[in-house]
Amino acid sequence: MKAIVFEGFKQFPTIKEVEKPTPGPGEVLLKVAGSGACHSDVALFHDYEGDPTGFLTPPFTLGHEVSGWIEEVGEGVSGFEKGEAYLVYGPIGCGRCRACSRGQDTYCEDVPSVGYMATGLGRDGGMAEYMTTRARNLVPLGDSDPVAAAPLADAGLTPYHAIKRVLPYLNGGAKSALVIGLGGLGLIGVQILKALTGATVYATDMKPEQIEQAEKFGAVGVPGGEGQAEKIMELTGGKGVDAVFDFVGVTPTIQLAAASVKRQGAVTIIGVAGHPFEWSFYTVPYEVNFSTTYWGTIEELFEVVDLYKAGKIDPGVEVYSLEDGLEAYQKLTDGKLSGRAVIAPHGHK
Repeated sequence: MKAIVFEGFKQFPTIKEVEKPTPGPGEVLLKVAGSGACHSDVALFHDYEGDPTGFLTPPFTLGHEVSGWIEEVGEGVSGFEKGEAYLVYGPIGCGRCRACSRGQDTYCEDVPSVGYMATGLGRDGGMAEYMTTRARNLVPLGDSDPVAAAPLADAGLTPYHAIKRVLPYLNGGAKSALVIGLGGLGLIGVQILKALTGATVYATDMKPEQIEQAEKFGAVGVPGGEGQAEKIMELTGGKGVDAVFDFVGVTPTIQLAAASVKRQGAVTIIGVAGHPFEWSFYTVPYEVNFSTTYWGTIEELFEVVDLYKAGKIDPGVEVYSLEDGLEAYQKLTDGKLSGRAVIAPHGHK
């Protein structure tokens, strides 16, 4: 079968023939419906000089935002019917530690025993015609379009977890939030904030067309460039916003987050750019919850799918064939994608 394979750091991925996988005990074989192209993939083959974790050893098939139809089940698996559509929870932990017991495989305490980070991140992912995963990691999609739903596995779950974690800061009247970076995750983040809170949502990006899209989802747009923090302070009566979500994670955006949050507010850095931020007692307002998050729990992915089925969030996908998948990655690398590119190996109606 064909697959898009990550073969080494600082190397653009390739399309090649690989062996069709067979599900092991406790696993299922999925006929891949859709697989989202993510900036995390670009970081792997474009940005990283080497493996920052020790568990992303190439080669492996990319794709950690995956949906598909049941094709075959492995030993000990029951309760699934061929052709049923599911969304895949990408993180795979040891299944024994405290984090895994609460469905938060992203924070598994024994990654060495697993040997990889996640589906498509160390383990073969969904940029292929077929893929295996643990039966435990499947979230039913019912009659929902699985191709359009694929990005929810990361671009939906990651902002949902970050937002849900700081909901206490947004409870009550006259609350406000700021979304920095309006790519695939940021635009879904705006929609989740509107669905879960009554807060005024401010949104900013260097691309005016992305701000316009956020405004369609009910956000108040703030132009990028100089004067962003001053404009946000003006809009909030000089107090700042209650919660900031930075979906970029470069030094200027973290500085903007710190300059825009109110005292006793919350700043969450979701973007994995990894750029430094110089902290001192006076660079962040008093008692600000300043943190990072990574992905989310499988229970939260069920909740994200519920929002999707209720029409509360739209991933805004741009569908490509597997043969055109490298074109999608090139556009993503060049910053020419406004939505979420999804590779559909078996086509899309």
